[in-house]
Amino acid sequence: MKISFFRLLLVASALLLAGALPALRAEDLAAVKSRIHARLSTLDSLKASGAVGENNRGLVEVRDGGGEAATVVPAENADREAVYAEIARKTGSTPDAVARARAHKVASESAPGVWLQKDDGSWAKK
Repeated sequence: MKISFFRLLLVASALLLAGALPALRAEDLAAVKSRIHARLSTLDSLKASGAVGENNRGLVEVRDGGGEAATVVPAENADREAVYAEIARKTGSTPDAVARARAHKVASESAPGVWLQKDDGSWAKK
C-alpha cells in the first residue's frame, strides 16, 4: 500500500509540475531575452574591436582579449543556448540545428569587420 500511495503521489506531483512548466518557461525565456538585449551594445562593441566573433554554432567566441569578453561571452552563450533549446522544443528540431541556422542568419546580418567562423571552421572578417 505504501508503494502505491508513493507512486500516486509521484505521478500527481509530476503532472502538477508539467502543468506549471510552460508558464515557468515563458517567464524564464522573457528573462533570458531581457539579458540578451541588455548585453547587446557591449557585445557589439566587443565584436567591432575584434575581441569577440560569431562562430558557426550560433555562439560567440573570445578571439583576442579577455577582460569584459571573458564574462560577457559565457553569459551570452548560456542565454543563447536556452533560446535555441526552447525553439527546438517548440519546432521539433534540435538545439544544434536551430543554433547553426541562427549562425547563418547572424553571419549574413553582421556588420563589416566582424569575425565570423565559416562552416569549415576557418575564421574571416566580414
